[in-house]
Amino acid sequence: MGKRIAVGIDIGTYQVRVVVARESENDARSPKVIGTGFTESKGLRHGYITNVPDVTRTIARAVAQAEETAHIKIRSAFLSVGGIGLDEIRARGETIIARADAEITDLDVERAIDASEQNVKSQLTNRRILHTIPSTYLVDGAEVLGKPQGMKGSKLTVETLFITSLEQHVNDLIEAVEAADISVGDVMASPLAGSIVTVTNAEKRAGSVLANIGAETVSIVVFENGIPFSLKVFKIGSMDITNDIALGLRISLEEAEHLKLGAIIGTTYPKKKYDDILSARLTDIFELIDAHLKKLRKDQLLPAGIILSGGGAGIGSIKEIAESALKLPSKTISLNGLQGGKIKDSSWAVAYGLTIWGLTGESAEKSAMKNAFGKIGGTINNFFKQFLP
Repeated sequence: MGKRIAVGIDIGTYQVRVVVARESENDARSPKVIGTGFTESKGLRHGYITNVPDVTRTIARAVAQAEETAHIKIRSAFLSVGGIGLDEIRARGETIIARADAEITDLDVERAIDASEQNVKSQLTNRRILHTIPSTYLVDGAEVLGKPQGMKGSKLTVETLFITSLEQHVNDLIEAVEAADISVGDVMASPLAGSIVTVTNAEKRAGSVLANIGAETVSIVVFENGIPFSLKVFKIGSMDITNDIALGLRISLEEAEHLKLGAIIGTTYPKKKYDDILSARLTDIFELIDAHLKKLRKDQLLPAGIILSGGGAGIGSIKEIAESALKLPSKTISLNGLQGGKIKDSSWAVAYGLTIWGLTGESAEKSAMKNAFGKIGGTINNFFKQFLP
């Protein structure tokens, strides 16, 4: 029997990336990349589609590159969903234990989670739930450390995190991919797909925040006790830094972009003014992240700190600015040289993470997931398996 292959497609505002990976015998978490494709995006703004045909043509070009390097025909893929349409909703659900002996079963867990979803129905107009993540269980008001199945009580309560996206945005993305003759196996929120590659299990357990700095958005996902605790997308990105540099130094956008990335340009400029511009905009970004962490009461309380990824993660003294603004340790993910150089930097993490998700989706981890959280539905199982040790 041949080794399975999975394809991940990451459709960003400025680039589309495609990764083709084959399962590895030695490590299911590190499938071998056998092909990649990359092209500039058209028809998107802040992560949402403004022109489906343009996006379809862009996807087709990136897929053609990946097919050529992988020497296969791509017929299906796993797709990321990002942009400002992503958001989170929290809810609590309760159920009375059904069994006469008061023992909690999988059915009770399912009913409690369903109840939490019913409590957010009014907030789901025009939105689609991508991931359903139970974060805390309580039995008769007392928090459960671990799974509730097998315990006894009269009432089970669950606190649930729902990761949602605009329904139209998801539909447009799927339409654009399918118009390129590729079926969509499943969709996953981009920050979570990227975290499969960029955040270690130890960092997820200890508490960390992953910040992906894209061209027009900054997305963060906060981890605690091994699972996602919060997800947020901010309408600001590295292109704002480019624009600030161009305006502040009175140079072209092209020169500003090269300067931001550390290249030497022909125009002379005052270095202190450049440093001040860079520092001011990066500080704005980290102040937004800090304000969100304060709402969660997690500011300065994440031992693994902030993990920086994405195309904007290598700008100037970003690591030091992050540490100063957040009072947390920080590190930058590069992924340079990963998979023999096929994964060039952390901007490929989402597409590669999707292939890992695709190849481990029906693995032995499904049994581990059931043991840890109970048999509570495909959406939850498929998601949580990526955060097991």
